[in-house]
Amino acid sequence: RNLIKDNRVVYGGGSAEVSCSLAVSAFADTVPGIEQYAIRAFADALDDLPMALAENAGLSPITEVTSIKARQLAENNPRLGVDCNQIGSNDMKDHLVFETLIGKQQQLQLATQVVKMILKIDDVIMYGGYT
Repeated sequence: RNLIKDNRVVYGGGSAEVSCSLAVSAFADTVPGIEQYAIRAFADALDDLPMALAENAGLSPITEVTSIKARQLAENNPRLGVDCNQIGSNDMKDHLVFETLIGKQQQLQLATQVVKMILKIDDVIMYGGYT
């Protein structure tokens, strides 16, 4: 269904999230003040999916994600993701791992909305207290 609406795809395996994390971190460098910390936290949250993929594949999540981030920056290659099949390549084009762009956008928007709702609920509880 999503491919009929928009036939654009992104590479999977956490490569899109790592690439977005790097872009958001770079944007955070341009923002002055305390807002910078919220933007950096969002960038850190984007790294959770590739970390979960690496952990579920039996790899060291921190080592794998930092390696992918460093290689994406060095090689300017946004297709690099978690090599879950352990074939020796982190290029998701070689793995033939794709996701629809609409699906990825919906995932990020929904996750962001959930966090905003939780923060609003937390603000209401903090304001009213537990009396």
